[in-house]
Amino acid sequence: MQSNKGRDTSLELGIRKDLFRLGYRYRVNYRPVATLRRTADIVFTRKKVAIFLDGCFWHGCPTHYTVPKANAAYWAHKVAANVDRDAETTRLLTEAGWSVLRFWEHRPADEVVAEIVNELNRVTAESGAISPVRSSPP
Repeated sequence: MQSNKGRDTSLELGIRKDLFRLGYRYRVNYRPVATLRRTADIVFTRKKVAIFLDGCFWHGCPTHYTVPKANAAYWAHKVAANVDRDAETTRLLTEAGWSVLRFWEHRPADEVVAEIVNELNRVTAESGAISPVRSSPP
């Protein structure tokens, strides 16, 4: 399992590249709440938006996850624990005032970026602040 990437997957790199190109700045693999031992893939600290890009196998995608034949009980338990931890993380961050967005790895990057930008614009509008980013790519 050491060869499985925990960060910098091709989807994550593509989304980060698109967000950066649009003028957004963010933290990568960062704890939104310092006292909570959970890291989000992309974090907008000032807007309090945490993005999680979940792998279909590791996080139990309802569309693509299948229990492996070898060591099925172990994997079923492991993935169920991951799903429970994901739900708890979302709940804890939401209670702490964060917006949490979760996306499956099979989602097209352009759709994910559009949803992230919409959420960032929504948070900005709610706060009454002027967005420092461009509305269109350069």
